Amino acid sequence: MRLSLQLYSLRDACASDLLGTIAEVGKMGYDGVEFAGFFGHSAKDVKKAMDDAGLVCSGSHSGYDSLVGAEKEAHLDYLREIECPFAIVPWIAEEKRNSPSACLETAKVLTELAGSLRGSGMLSGFHAHDGDMKPLEGGKSAWYLLGENTPDDFMLQYDTCNGMYGGSDPVKPLIDFAGRGKTVHAKEYPAGKVIGTGEVPWVEVVAALPGAGCEWLVVEHETYVDMTPFEAVAQGLAGLQKFL
Repeated sequence: MRLSLQLYSLRDACASDLLGTIAEVGKMGYDGVEFAGFFGHSAKDVKKAMDDAGLVCSGSHSGYDSLVGAEKEAHLDYLREIECPFAIVPWIAEEKRNSPSACLETAKVLTELAGSLRGSGMLSGFHAHDGDMKPLEGGKSAWYLLGENTPDDFMLQYDTCNGMYGGSDPVKPLIDFAGRGKTVHAKEYPAGKVIGTGEVPWVEVVAALPGAGCEWLVVEHETYVDMTPFEAVAQGLAGLQKFL
């Protein structure tokens, strides 16, 4: 299991200097980076920046339309060039997941996406937010409805903080979909806390990761309190390593 940084954690720095930010992340000791946009840079330049920093791509958060719309093939070509293993939908619009019937229709689209990538060496998936964990009519959440109605090679990227904000058990969503959590977001709860200083039961989370099939544990820090974004992600890495 390797450690990656979701670059949304450094979103302002990435917007102004993505390549330089990748270099700085490499100095911190991370193994990889997960992208949240490329800010106009070519795949060739992004790949070189990772190579120079001693990093690899652990995945990309790519917009729903980028993966199921008209720009899909061009976007997938970009991801292949940077050797991205996981193309992850970071956000599903509320109307596509706010009822069981909406979830089932969305699951059909995501199943087609997974099928289109099968055999390519790249997997697709979706990232959980707090709303995905809340029960819908009938008692099941979008997380479970989408998970149960997509194939096993469609990855379910759990987020420790988002899960707890949604009222879910901190570990059960990982355990219930064995092998499908190939990447997991490590984010402290409540927001703003550095990993190891909040309420996430990290010992239990880490113990559940092998069963989830976790290959990448992805640090994310979105809210900054009394520290810079770079300080937060460096401290987050150090905090997480204490539990591994």
